[in-house]
This record gives sequence, structure tokens and C-alpha cells, in this order.
Amino acid sequence: MSEEQYHSVSHCKYLTQYHIIWCPEFRFSVLQKGADDKLKYILADICNQYGYEIKALEVMPDHIHIFVDCPQTVAPCDIARTLKSISAIEMLKVSHS
Repeated sequence: MSEEQYHSVSHCKYLTQYHIIWCPEFRFSVLQKGADDKLKYILADICNQYGYEIKALEVMPDHIHIFVDCPQTVAPCDIARTLKSISAIEMLKVSHS
């Protein structure tokens, strides 16, 4: 890996990246016909708000893959919880309007 990919803080350099995968409830194939594009937009917005950088994002009809670069102070379970909960709320808002 090149030196530019690492982040620097006071006395250390770090590179923290996670590959997170999750499915909609009951693994139904609901992420299609425009819902996939809306979800990508929502996830990008969440990542911008929380300081995560999306390295790769793929929305399949029945699951989501996201590879994110994040601050060293954030636990992977917190990233997954944030992405899943906020995106679910936003997707429900879209489907009910």
C-alpha cells in the first residue's frame, strides 16, 4: 500500500477499512427497480455525515456489500449499526411517500 492511503493523527498512522455485508429482512429481493440507486445515495450521504469513505459499494437485489475506510476510533459494529438503521429509516420514508 502506498503511503498516501494511511491517515495520520498526533503520534500514529493508521488504515482502518471494513467490508460489511447485510441483507434486508428475510433476505427478500427488494433492492431493485430504483431502490438500489436510492439506497446507494442514502449510504453515501450517511458516510459523508459520519466521516467514512466508501471504497466500494454494491447493492444486489437481496444484500448489500460496502467497503469503508473509517476513523480508528469507530468500532465496526457501530459502523454497521449506523449504516443499517439510518438507511432502513430513510428507505421506509421513501416507500411510504
